[in-house]
Amino acid sequence: MPEEKTLLGWREWVCLPALHIDAIKAKIDTGAKTCALHAYFIEVYQKDNQDWLRFDIHPYQDRADLSVECHAKLVERRNVTDSGGHIENRFVIETDLAVGQHRFKSQVTLTDRENMRFRMLLGRNALNGRFVVDSEQSYCLGSDPAEIYAV
Repeated sequence: MPEEKTLLGWREWVCLPALHIDAIKAKIDTGAKTCALHAYFIEVYQKDNQDWLRFDIHPYQDRADLSVECHAKLVERRNVTDSGGHIENRFVIETDLAVGQHRFKSQVTLTDRENMRFRMLLGRNALNGRFVVDSEQSYCLGSDPAEIYAV
């Protein structure tokens, strides 16, 4: 018998433990193939003869003063078409995601989402086989963890 899938609303809180992001508000985007994460000041560097990325994230909306420096191995660069039809060449990383009780690795593209309502999009690559989405619901897995960021 197949395992029952977890219900998500159209927006949820996600944790990225390997990037030291305890909570980031994500829009659940069934139209996006891959997850996307807000990042800026992206720099490539060498570690153990491999390309790595250093980048900063503003994980909490409306808190430009709060920034987290992240490091991740570069998987590849990929052309991504956004919802407006614009093609952008993005860095791709693989990182751990925690969504409710689910813990798994997922590819994530890095892009500037500073002017977007959500710092992260959770795409089909993370949703498939794990979740179903109810577009009338929000935060099915819990409410705003604002205490993490002392707001």
